[in-house]
Amino acid sequence: MNDLLDLAARQLRADLADAPARARKRFSDEGRAARCRTIAELRAAAKRAVPKPIFDYADGAAWDEVTARRNIAAFEDVTLHPLALTDVSSVDLRTTVLGGEIALPIIGAPTGLTGLQHPEGELAVARAAHAAGTITTLSTMASCTMEEVAAASSGRRWFQLYVMSDRGLVDSLLERAAANGYEALMLTVDVQVAGVRERDVRNGFSVPPRITLKTLARGVTHPRWSAGFVANPRMVPANLGWEGSATATLSSAVNRAFDPTVTWDDLADLRARWKGPLIVKGVMRADDAVRCVEHGADAIIVSNHGGRQLDGTAASIEALPAIADAVGGRAELYLDSGIRRGTDIVKALALGARAVLIGRALMYGLGAAGEAGARRAFSILEGELRVALALAGYPRAADLEGVATVS
Repeated sequence: MNDLLDLAARQLRADLADAPARARKRFSDEGRAARCRTIAELRAAAKRAVPKPIFDYADGAAWDEVTARRNIAAFEDVTLHPLALTDVSSVDLRTTVLGGEIALPIIGAPTGLTGLQHPEGELAVARAAHAAGTITTLSTMASCTMEEVAAASSGRRWFQLYVMSDRGLVDSLLERAAANGYEALMLTVDVQVAGVRERDVRNGFSVPPRITLKTLARGVTHPRWSAGFVANPRMVPANLGWEGSATATLSSAVNRAFDPTVTWDDLADLRARWKGPLIVKGVMRADDAVRCVEHGADAIIVSNHGGRQLDGTAASIEALPAIADAVGGRAELYLDSGIRRGTDIVKALALGARAVLIGRALMYGLGAAGEAGARRAFSILEGELRVALALAGYPRAADLEGVATVS
């Protein structure tokens, strides 16, 4: 008995001695990320970690947010039909996009003002994407410059372009993207004017954010976020020269800077000027997809901007099958909007997408736990996808066909 008591006492002393290290690990970014087992849990953690206007900026959508909810719910109407008696002892997630292999069919979507969630912003997202063996996409509205992101990690990078009224600025962005190794240009075509995101309106969200007593009070209740924000603020689109600009609502800033006259002629002009692959993002109709192909698009992203632009549209997954039929392999198809589960990815691939893009999932991870949270978003979806493929009877992600139908 005395031996057992001595053993228990030694173990208790060891546990107490190790307690500070365990506590540091538990409350580190890595510890917070590891405790999140799903994208929904990352979302909940981000909601606790950052001030409400910052969380709502990433999480919110246009008007009544019908399309944003539909993007997620519509995956329930896609039914999987698994194969039986298939050897899935080795599951291969690799696929090829624009002539290069990626380790999994999940690409980082362009997200604006990412540095508001965490001061490392797009730098952290790029490192997380490259650690996962995939591609990061830098937004025109990014908090970090394309040069900073290029220096932060050496993996594959795409640049997303909004066409600005200042065409000289557009020329400069294209030159910088080419010079800094951004291999593909992604033209977003669904922001003719800014969508009305009523959460941002109610929160008084602005660019740069207004510092008020209410803002300071929110900062006190989110000390970890506030410390990072004060040490390294990322408040404005770094590639656009908006530093020192007057405070404005995001929608008014977008409407002032973006060109609402963009047409198919502009797509043809970009195709002639950009020497690398050209991707068109924001296509929801089969006839538009065909026209993109005719104008030289190498890839099309079926996307409704995560419901952040026009409310009441079809879900992206609902639009995918008709676009896949119309394009018929003449351009690569990717799906954006609503990806929250590995089964969502299986359904998208089965209905014609070569890969999916994730935006909010990465923002939740970043807000919850910085780069560790963004890495966790990739690892959660990778793990779920691996299991879903095995259960569906498809050991190779690139071979999915006939496993899903839309009801």
